[in-house]
Amino acid sequence: MLKYEQVLVDLATHFTEMVDIRRYLHQYPEVSYNEIKTAHYIANYYKDLPYEVRTEVGGRGIVAILKGDKPGPTVALRADFDALAIEEQTGLPFASKVPGVMHACGHDAHTATLLVIARVLAKHQSLIEGTIVLIHQFAEEISPGGAIAMIEDGCLEGVDAIFGTHIWATEELGHIRTKAGPIMAAADGIDIIIQGRGGHGSEPHLTKDAVLTAAQFITNAQQIVSRRINPLHPAVVSIGNIVAENPFNVIADCAVLSGTVRTFDEDTRQQIKAEIDKVLYGVCAMTEATYRYTYTEGYPALVNHEHEATHILQVAALIDEVTNVSVCEPYMSGEDFAYYTQHIPGAYFFTGAKPLGDTTYPHHHPKFDIDERAMLIAAKTLCLAALTYEPAN
Repeated sequence: MLKYEQVLVDLATHFTEMVDIRRYLHQYPEVSYNEIKTAHYIANYYKDLPYEVRTEVGGRGIVAILKGDKPGPTVALRADFDALAIEEQTGLPFASKVPGVMHACGHDAHTATLLVIARVLAKHQSLIEGTIVLIHQFAEEISPGGAIAMIEDGCLEGVDAIFGTHIWATEELGHIRTKAGPIMAAADGIDIIIQGRGGHGSEPHLTKDAVLTAAQFITNAQQIVSRRINPLHPAVVSIGNIVAENPFNVIADCAVLSGTVRTFDEDTRQQIKAEIDKVLYGVCAMTEATYRYTYTEGYPALVNHEHEATHILQVAALIDEVTNVSVCEPYMSGEDFAYYTQHIPGAYFFTGAKPLGDTTYPHHHPKFDIDERAMLIAAKTLCLAALTYEPAN
């Protein structure tokens, strides 16, 4: 730890720069697959730093490589930089200047953290045993995501391990949470069209009511998890949208539904996919309706490797600003960091960033904000994880 004490001190010295970068990026957000100016900003930041930089990796990704003066492993750190199609309502002085677009998930903070890490590590190149690879990833928010494209374009070539964090606004500042094994869920989508036969509301016997069929499906679909899935295998089936708009006296001809499925186990994922079709078939057979069903597999479950997750827990405990280090329960939200740990050892962790005040708004909320001090904690944890990493025997 003492060997890298000056690195941690320098990160704290550059905290103001970290905040400035985050606030600048927050004002000029760009949605997934359209991050033109953000990618240019990131690439331009490296111009005066001794990194080997690749741009347009997998699309709009940037990879910066710093070789240390001593031999050792190659460790990657990853941050995403896309925003969301949300109208900001925070009232902050550095609120988004782009109508209908907002950094409502903290990716601006992730990017600011990694850029300052880059500057500080460049000052201490002589201490680095091995190679540091900094991955700036586009399009995390929308499947198929930027990770898989960047991997296909070689961002993990020669990398021994990878670490990443998510600034977590609902977790107390000073807390670091992670776990070995599945930590975030596979995030899939379902789209259903139920086709009935519409008619006048006064003559229901002459119709095949698409709304009633949809309602029966939604009710029965809740039994998939509660009665057909092993209770030791967590899963969620949620219908988030149903559209069958008609005048008040018209029975719907068609109902359109969409929702999501979340799982940690691949067998459970495939079972739910098949069970939804069975329920649809049975309900529609009863009401004499027809259906079209599309199941879209999104990001796989994010699975941390045991050695790397343990490493995060150990280094986080050495950081002064960290007040609590703990093993967390899995989250049902999804993350395309999952693709990285499918290829190489790695771990993802959560950095508490709960802002001051009585009200905390969750990620993807128009009033979302963070305690920016979390960025320094994230930077120190990531830096120390990379600098002290030794591969498992």
